[in-house]
Amino acid sequence: MTIKIASSGKKRVDDAVHELMDTFGCNNMKVMIYFASTRYAPDEISAAMQSAFPETEIFGCSSAGEIAGGRMLKGALVAMAFDMDSILDIKIEVVENLRRKTDVREAFRSFERHFGEAADEMKPSEYLGIVLVDGMSGQEERLMDAVGDRTNVLFIGGSASDDMKFRSTCVYANGRSYGNAAVLALLKPAAPFDLVKTQSVREMGVELVVTRANEGRREIVEFNHRPAAEAYAEALGVSVNELAACFPGHPLGLIIDGEPYIRSPTHISGTSIVFQCSSAQGMPLSLLELTNLIDDTRGALARSKERLGGISGIIVFNCAHRALELEFKKLTEAYGEVFAEFPAIGFNSYGEQLIGHMNQTATMIVFR
Repeated sequence: MTIKIASSGKKRVDDAVHELMDTFGCNNMKVMIYFASTRYAPDEISAAMQSAFPETEIFGCSSAGEIAGGRMLKGALVAMAFDMDSILDIKIEVVENLRRKTDVREAFRSFERHFGEAADEMKPSEYLGIVLVDGMSGQEERLMDAVGDRTNVLFIGGSASDDMKFRSTCVYANGRSYGNAAVLALLKPAAPFDLVKTQSVREMGVELVVTRANEGRREIVEFNHRPAAEAYAEALGVSVNELAACFPGHPLGLIIDGEPYIRSPTHISGTSIVFQCSSAQGMPLSLLELTNLIDDTRGALARSKERLGGISGIIVFNCAHRALELEFKKLTEAYGEVFAEFPAIGFNSYGEQLIGHMNQTATMIVFR
């Protein structure tokens, strides 16, 4: 069983793709996932990757910083390839027109035809779902709800990004690039795998209940029957004018079985607050503070390694918020080194998926 990684920082698409070809060689690759900076034109990079590896099931998305070989990169192309002995089977589907209607029915009918098994009977221990979604679509919650309604298989992934431009993000499959779309890949790995979520925060003992929200706009109007900005500021002991500066270090989280699922605030709109993840009316959100991101991530991987008995590869969907925190604290190099022991790739995302949609988190697939 072989899992290999490759990366390139070359500026031209052809040069970058050829560098990956030189690294991978002809190793009987069955599946490849890749993440590419928007320095590479979307249609060009997708077509070039499919042409370079025509016998490989290949998919990916645009990124805002990449991870490979124990390093945090910018403006790069990174990829992970699995040989025939690593992945028993895979089916890739593209779900388009997310903003008009988030409909995954045809994708799951295709999965069922391909694997010869009803989606709601597939065992989460045998199947792995990967989701890559246009990070500017704003449809991640609806997409993950629709997927969860179809199967108990866990889909994990990230929202495509665009080097922090926040203009246009895309996913890649079939030698094409897609906006307003998601790639759903359903795999049967040959060996056990682990799904990891690490968010490096702790609760501060203060709860804010959403009493009025515009879910479609990811906007919270009221906490505890008070204007959201006023209630949030009071919980932190700051003025409303100071509140926005506190957002990066004090997000909110929905706590499920002791685990926070983070909702990151982006800005104040009047007396409301807009987040990068929606929250429903009646949802209790806990005020959070940051902990040691490096130690938390290293600990999460150590526990996963112990559960699996060893690691042969890791795919990391790392929130762009975390990347900014690392830059601010001058810990970018140290974070990359956390993954140096293993074949690992990843990208900085505009949101992370595991069961649902969240922010300020790293979700990871760890292969034994």
